[in-house]
Amino acid sequence: MIGGRVLERLELEAFLTLAEELHFGRTAERLHLTTGRISQTIKKLERRVGTALFERTSRQVRLTAAGRQLHDDLLPACRQIEAALERAINTARGVDSVLRVGFVGAASGQLVFETAQVYARRNPGSRVLPRELQIIDAFPRLREGDVEVLIVSLPHREPGMVNGPVLFSEPRMLAVSSRHPLAHRKAVSLEDLAEVRLLQAARTVPDYWRTARTPLLTPAGKPIERGPDFGTFHEALLLIGAGQGAFVVGAQAVRYYSRSDVTYIPFSDAPPLEWISTWLASPTTATAARIHSFNRAAQDAVTRIRLAAATDASPLDGTAP
Repeated sequence: MIGGRVLERLELEAFLTLAEELHFGRTAERLHLTTGRISQTIKKLERRVGTALFERTSRQVRLTAAGRQLHDDLLPACRQIEAALERAINTARGVDSVLRVGFVGAASGQLVFETAQVYARRNPGSRVLPRELQIIDAFPRLREGDVEVLIVSLPHREPGMVNGPVLFSEPRMLAVSSRHPLAHRKAVSLEDLAEVRLLQAARTVPDYWRTARTPLLTPAGKPIERGPDFGTFHEALLLIGAGQGAFVVGAQAVRYYSRSDVTYIPFSDAPPLEWISTWLASPTTATAARIHSFNRAAQDAVTRIRLAAATDASPLDGTAP
């Protein structure tokens, strides 16, 4: 309860979604409401709390200290409620077990959904529940048990986790504003990073990941200017399109994240991005069996996707080792 009254469902959904997206427009899209309705709902909740929950500027939205505290208190309880509902629905549908699989990015999402079909055929009474995550919260969500398997790109050196096989790889590309001088190039090199401002992933992302994806120096030692921080990939694309910086992405961006204000340029000398499955060490025997079955299904799904996309430019088409 807040202010002597039970938190309304819309207030809860609007607050938690905005805390994740940090963007009123995307929050409204996810909840199928208008931006004005989201703004009114948040203001109403802030009046009940007695303080601002978000800092709003013309460039960004961020949680205040009170907002962060409310988010951290509400989120675990909401996840417990969602899990309870899922279990009830699964029981009603005759599903004995569910493997929750998180994914980061559209290509890994395609793979998870394809794998879910293979997995269900091979494991009657069991199913895969896909969940889209952001790189800023993917590892915490895995540690908290919100998902049991995660599909993520390397590098990955998180303690207490086990890495599965490389499922697919994709060429690296540089995403720049379509107005940037490099946008007219057919290819770039790692040395060209000295000519851009590289956007920075949020501080919640592991340092080794930030260092690998947003280095401070080129291979020859030239300094690379640091650009603004971003929380989600959609936020990064908005910053890139506005000319605020650039970012190194996988080739899947051409297929899934095409924008008129962003140009993707292939690297001539960068290694590919590799995607793996990962999970917590020492799972229960039953969970371990489901994870290994999922990995086998994922490898078979990759093969099926490649065959289906033999004439397409899918990042899963012939790029995995």
